[in-house]
Amino acid sequence: MAEQANMASANEALAQTYKKHASWRDYLTLTKPNVVLLLLVTALVGMCLASPTWIAWQIMLPALIGIGFMSGSAAAINHLVDRHIDARMARTLRRPLPSGALSPKRVLTFAAILGALGFAVLAIWVNMLTAWLTFASLIGYAMVYTMYLKRATPQNIVIGGLAGAAPPLLGWTAVTNEIHPFAILLVMIVFTWTPPHFWALAVHRAKDYAKAEIPMLPVTHGVEFTKTCILLYTILLGVICLLPYIVGMSGIIYLIGSTVLSIWFLVYAWKLKFAPTKHTAFNMFKFSIWQLFALFVLLLADHYLVTPALPMG
Repeated sequence: MAEQANMASANEALAQTYKKHASWRDYLTLTKPNVVLLLLVTALVGMCLASPTWIAWQIMLPALIGIGFMSGSAAAINHLVDRHIDARMARTLRRPLPSGALSPKRVLTFAAILGALGFAVLAIWVNMLTAWLTFASLIGYAMVYTMYLKRATPQNIVIGGLAGAAPPLLGWTAVTNEIHPFAILLVMIVFTWTPPHFWALAVHRAKDYAKAEIPMLPVTHGVEFTKTCILLYTILLGVICLLPYIVGMSGIIYLIGSTVLSIWFLVYAWKLKFAPTKHTAFNMFKFSIWQLFALFVLLLADHYLVTPALPMG
């Protein structure tokens, strides 16, 4: 009886802790707003490239809201599933769940509501194709990657990266209600960018991942092997980034800008492999975020300033 009373008292104290510390900032943190913002930029560019003119707000606004809500829902589920891992890593120790600011039940409820609202917005005001593709991306990231791949294989980022690469396609289908080869090319760019982007962080945080027993590539195959993979993927990314110009999807503005960005990224990868300093991996990780953002801004600028209207259908 005394043990049950102590347990009940502990649960009550924990509930009070959740109630005391929870704030809107904790819920915002669950959605990984910086990541979602980058995804929405790629989705917006996908919308714009699908049309010769600027997108009507009646399509653009609900599409961005729906994709943003469902991306935030997937991020919240990621927080929920990874809460025990996050508690063992310095980088994630202060997140809402391991810090005790939010309870798992609250996070699950929040994720469900956000995901349902996002799906409803897309289904009602955009189209069902975009709604179901976005739902598939949510399942891919929150379930397949977070619950299985992340703990099962060092290729987790490569395989699971497809879900995170979907937003340009979602933006395209929001406007056209169809899947176009040019949209797939945008997905290929983000998909190929993901491994060197995340492996650079994994190299920087290799000890944390080892402590949490997550089979990231630096943990299972060593840091040097991972650096070689980063270099090879960076070269492959540079080649794929040329394809929009080669197939006539973009023009000279994109070609020049993307080439400069690819060379800059390659310099980081080369330095990481052959002449690293303490902060090279993390600096490469930070640069990769700006690289992807700039790449899609270049696609957008080139589309309206240089490239003729893209073929529809």
